[in-house]
Amino acid sequence: MSVPPTTASSAAPAGAGARLSGRLGVGGIVFMVVAAAAPLTVVGGNVPLAIGNGNGAGAPVGFVLAAAVLLVFSVGFVTMTPHVPEAGAFYSYVTRGLGPRAGTGSAYVALLAYTAIQVGMYGYLGWALGDLVTRYGGPQVPWWAYGFAGIAVVALLGHRHIDLSSRVLGVALVLEIGVVLVLDAAIVLRGGAAGVDAVSFTPQAVTSGPLGVAVLFALTGFIGFEATAVFRDEARDPERTVPRATYLAVLVIGAFYALSCWAVVVGVGSGRAQQVARDSLADGGNMLLDAAGTYVGAVLRDLVQVLLVSSVFACVLSFHNIVARYQFVLAGSGHLPRRLAAVHPRHASPAVSSAVQTLTALVLVAVFALVGLDPLVGVFGSMAGVSTVGMVLLMLLTSVAVVAFFSRRPDLRAGRVGRSLLAPVLAVLALAVSLWLVASNFTLVTGGSAGVGLLLGLLPVAAFAAGALAGGRRTT
Repeated sequence: MSVPPTTASSAAPAGAGARLSGRLGVGGIVFMVVAAAAPLTVVGGNVPLAIGNGNGAGAPVGFVLAAAVLLVFSVGFVTMTPHVPEAGAFYSYVTRGLGPRAGTGSAYVALLAYTAIQVGMYGYLGWALGDLVTRYGGPQVPWWAYGFAGIAVVALLGHRHIDLSSRVLGVALVLEIGVVLVLDAAIVLRGGAAGVDAVSFTPQAVTSGPLGVAVLFALTGFIGFEATAVFRDEARDPERTVPRATYLAVLVIGAFYALSCWAVVVGVGSGRAQQVARDSLADGGNMLLDAAGTYVGAVLRDLVQVLLVSSVFACVLSFHNIVARYQFVLAGSGHLPRRLAAVHPRHASPAVSSAVQTLTALVLVAVFALVGLDPLVGVFGSMAGVSTVGMVLLMLLTSVAVVAFFSRRPDLRAGRVGRSLLAPVLAVLALAVSLWLVASNFTLVTGGSAGVGLLLGLLPVAAFAAGALAGGRRTT
């Protein structure tokens, strides 16, 4: 039974006994997490990049492989969940398995990664809203104006109880997934451009280009899936809800991405999918919207464009909630100012932490606007790249932490060596390869020079080092 919101002190820090509360079930948490993955945004943005810059018609396999890696990772993650009482996700797991230095380092990386992707999505939101408005004859408005408007609405929702955000995200998520599934079905039923085939899953297609690039863009699309654990204090039954929500989120996201990527390939024809994707990217077009116009007509094509905006908004709202809760847990543990661990007396939300995250987004968007960065390549591309490196590094550290934790506790791993040791070790290997793929293809995400790419790619490493140093000082 959850603690009523009125029992939480407005100023009591998490470490002093105040906790967030809620009634989120498996469905509610999955909505939050899948919305953070922004499925429509990924199908409209990541999928063409994976097809055009990766292995063409074989790109759907990249999404399958990414989902497989995350499922293997989830086995150890879920197995350790009952032994991690804090709602700090990666930070709590790494601290439990590798100690406070590594834990604090991972917390800094998480804050950087989530803040980066949230700010990057504000750039995407500004571009998407501007494109929508001008399509219907509206005025040209700077992207950052739409970004600031989005920040204001997210701030309002983030201040309220988590149930409100969950309902908002649930509606947006159902609509965007529904319209893409309608498009997928229309492509299949109409036979695609050259017939419905399984060429995407043949060895020839999979190896026709750099598969690693497809995996890279697929991993970017999964950012935020582990946030199931961030909401454990607001779940009805975290011991059951968090594991179920984690597996379900990975399966839903992975299946949706792979199916939709395959449908897009069939829609343009497997033999010319890569060239169509490259032409679309070069001309500033949108492969998804073009397919919608061809197969479901102008009305649904316009609906897809509208839902693309709602998808991006749902994404930034989800990431705002996740970062606010990371800050909340860190403040309760003494790593950030204690004031950030205050719980709103009425809404039972991390209101102060939410406000600070809003201010952070405002400042960063203002800086990017003053510098004159392009909202897609300069803001979204670079920030998505930083976040991808950070999240793969965090999953790698978490898998190592799971191995370390159960290695020290033979009583806990009895009868489940596969889940507590073998699967996490396999995840370490798979994530190490994934991190290499991300690093070696980093400029394809950021769109910048090699020097700028190197600098951005090293930011998560620097954040981990700074956090580990801060954690060491705190323990001495």
